[in-house]
Amino acid sequence: MERSYFGPVGTPFEDGTFKLLIEFSEEYPNKPPTVRFVSRMFHPNVYADGSICLDILQNRWSPTYDVSSILTSIQAAQLYQENKREYEKRVTAIVEQSWVDV
Repeated sequence: MERSYFGPVGTPFEDGTFKLLIEFSEEYPNKPPTVRFVSRMFHPNVYADGSICLDILQNRWSPTYDVSSILTSIQAAQLYQENKREYEKRVTAIVEQSWVDV
C-alpha cells in the first residue's frame, strides 16, 4: 500500500509530498508492517534505503496500532526533530482537550 505524506507546516519539509510504502506480512497485526519512504528523504530517523527508525515499528509494536497510528507517529517524530516549539504547542492543545473530554 502506498500513502502520500505531506511535510509538516513550519518545518523544512513544508510543502513537500513524500510517498511511503507500507507492506503487511501474513503475521500482521502481531508483527509490524514494513514502512519506508519511496521518495528521497534526508532525515536523521530515515535510513538510506528509506526505512524508518521508529520504536513502534520495532520493539514497541502492539497489535492495537493501525496505519493511522503509524502515520501519526511518523509525523510527530518528524515535528519533534524539526520544530520542537510546534510539537510542544500541539501536545499542550491535546492535554487541554483531554480535560474537556472528561
